Amino acid sequence: MEKRQPDIIKKTSIGGQALIEGIMMRGPETTAMAVRHVSGKIILEEWETAGKNKPWYMRVPFVRGIFNFIDSLRIGYKCLMRSAELSGLEEEEEEKDEKKSVSPKLMSFLMALSAVLGVAVAVVLFVWLPAFLFRSLCKAVPSFNHALLRGVFEGVFRIVLFVGYIALVAQMKDIKRVFMYHGAEHKTIFCYEQGKPLTVENIRPECRFHPRCGTSFMILMLLVGMIVSMLIPDMNSVLRTVVKILTIPVVVGVGYELIKLAGRRDNLFTRIISAPGLWMQRLTTKEPDDSMIECAIAAMERVIPADPEADKW
Repeated sequence: MEKRQPDIIKKTSIGGQALIEGIMMRGPETTAMAVRHVSGKIILEEWETAGKNKPWYMRVPFVRGIFNFIDSLRIGYKCLMRSAELSGLEEEEEEKDEKKSVSPKLMSFLMALSAVLGVAVAVVLFVWLPAFLFRSLCKAVPSFNHALLRGVFEGVFRIVLFVGYIALVAQMKDIKRVFMYHGAEHKTIFCYEQGKPLTVENIRPECRFHPRCGTSFMILMLLVGMIVSMLIPDMNSVLRTVVKILTIPVVVGVGYELIKLAGRRDNLFTRIISAPGLWMQRLTTKEPDDSMIECAIAAMERVIPADPEADKW
């Protein structure tokens, strides 16, 4: 039986990300990451967060979502790579395979190449492939050739593709551990929002599904993208693909404002838009063990501001 979401005393702006054998927490003044080394000890790193000193474009509604999303991806990637180093797992792999080691320059090139290829694959799978399949369907059933049906078909296909991909990678041992740390992150934030002491005993029974989560944001973007796709008129397939790519900032901006609204308000509308993301978290979060909760506590304690009002959502 799933635990229901707890009664919140204060909704916090503190958020986090599961890493390789660790957790990153980002507060209004400080960002910290706690990583479990193979030796068993927790390694902590922290640095200053921009907070109230963010530039104007990261504070203006709809515009801020685009830049905050890019910033989150940048920091998240940096922390993910750093956690791999701090955990000691990379050292073990290097010791096992010293003869196959590559130069730092080649490694940087390969990482950049993989990033470019990743973007290209994403465009093919989430932009070109749905359009291609719909055109093929319309050739078989001409009556289906309608902008509204096109938007629904492409949107549903992207969601199915995304959910299927997450369900597939969730079976991998290493990814399962990341998802367990994800659960520890959510549980720890819930515990803090209820004003309870951050102890393993208090955190363990908390709910692992949190409405203000990156998973919920991704699902919202897919749903908003489906609606935007319905509004794009019929046109040349290449031009339509370009238009869809150009609307991505709009989708991100709207999705960000919706997740902010869902976190700030509790009504029928916000419950409806939160429901798909909460359901999706059944795949992207797992029940953590106590050592993972300890990592979450270590990171969380470093980012809680001295002023209780500073981290209000």
